[in-house]
Amino acid sequence: MYYIGVDLGTSAVKLVMMDENGAIVKIASREYPLFFPNPGWSEQNPEDWWSGVCEGMKELLTGVDAAQVAGISFGGQMHGLVVLDGNDAVIRPAILWNDGRTQEETDYLNDVIGKDKLSAYTANIAFAGFTAPKILWLAKHEPENFAKICKIMLPKDYIAYRMTGVHCTDYSDASGMLLLDVEHKRWSEEMIRICGIRREMLPDLYESYDKVGFVKKEIADAWGLSDHVVVAAGAGDNAAAAVGTGTIGDGACNLSLGTSGTIFISSNKFGVDSFNGLHSFAHADGSYHLMGCMLSAASCNKWWMEDILGTDDFGGEQAKIGELGKNHVYFLPYLMGERSPLNDTSARGTFTGLTMDSTRADMTQAVLEGVAYALRDSYEVAKSLGVKIERTMICGGGAKSPLWRTMIANIFGIPVDMPACEEGPGYGGAILAAVACGQFASVAEACGKLIKVVHTDYPDPELTARYEARYQTFHKIYPALKGVFKDMGF
Repeated sequence: MYYIGVDLGTSAVKLVMMDENGAIVKIASREYPLFFPNPGWSEQNPEDWWSGVCEGMKELLTGVDAAQVAGISFGGQMHGLVVLDGNDAVIRPAILWNDGRTQEETDYLNDVIGKDKLSAYTANIAFAGFTAPKILWLAKHEPENFAKICKIMLPKDYIAYRMTGVHCTDYSDASGMLLLDVEHKRWSEEMIRICGIRREMLPDLYESYDKVGFVKKEIADAWGLSDHVVVAAGAGDNAAAAVGTGTIGDGACNLSLGTSGTIFISSNKFGVDSFNGLHSFAHADGSYHLMGCMLSAASCNKWWMEDILGTDDFGGEQAKIGELGKNHVYFLPYLMGERSPLNDTSARGTFTGLTMDSTRADMTQAVLEGVAYALRDSYEVAKSLGVKIERTMICGGGAKSPLWRTMIANIFGIPVDMPACEEGPGYGGAILAAVACGQFASVAEACGKLIKVVHTDYPDPELTARYEARYQTFHKIYPALKGVFKDMGF
């Protein structure tokens, strides 16, 4: 049998077909546009997602026995606000996870409602990218659209709705809305009241591996599928990527170097750090996890290479980099503001330490190192909680760079494991579909049988020591510039 994972990313949708032994049968992808109506805003049209899924599905199923497809599930970009009217039509473009327009609403939630109350209601505090501040922004700035809302959905769940006709979400994705009581896995009545919405506006809640329905007959016919293909709820992209890399069980860790960057730490028990520096979310395997998310990760390297240097030869530019751990140029990777653990939409990217002898290669190296340093900031929060992380998996487009993996292994000082399948959220979605179809009894069983490590980058003690000194310098730059960023008016 075949299982399909739909990875609904920020720049493209990727569809991954997996067989019952975990082998990748075929992959298809479709890009779609991203819109920036104002500085710091970020939107997409949900119809573009659906068109990409439909086109990608037809390609994916060409030349294979579509009758063997048993299930479909998802990994999707989190926090996006999709609003539907009484006819289930999209009211306005989706406001995305990396949109920074809601600082006023975020401040209201954190400072007026209060961080302590938010943490008690949801296990998290407000971040500008979360869904609840977007709802408040919509109520204030587009009251005519707010008045039309009958359903509030997340990006991947809109695709699930188009496939099945069911309004659903899963606990991992819902955790990032600031509307879910994460500990008790139920919608927070207090947050519903604060946001001025009604419970019936929110979708039904499921575990990520739960069946929510079947592909509708007209969709199945159009794609050439049978009429009994199971659709599972799926997960937020990071939880799905964690499943796709086998990051389950107490203390398991995964780093994701995609458009955004994350450190994901699985936990068997619910927990919240006292400063809410890390997100406390539900995991796709039915447990919980801590997560730090930076808004610009591999996208920093893409920006530097394509927009500034004007090249697509990423490997060629990295080959010019000399000895590691001796670079005196630093880069703050806050091109879209920052979430974990800074929670500052005013933060911006900077190069620091430039001299007359600084080279193009030094700046390229600084971009890669800056992303790794910023991820380590969240790692340090986890360590302060007593969490012991002995090694980490890694996934995402940036993980394909051997140089970047070497930097991360030494900046973190732990081994970095590369899984055999690098498809992260898409592969995790396919695994969740297989569990929903009964191919495996649990997510843990599926990961134990399917996930393999093919390469490990080990830290070098001397290089780790050099990077430790440079990380401590990096750690001082943002606090020194924090007030400057606010004065710049972002």
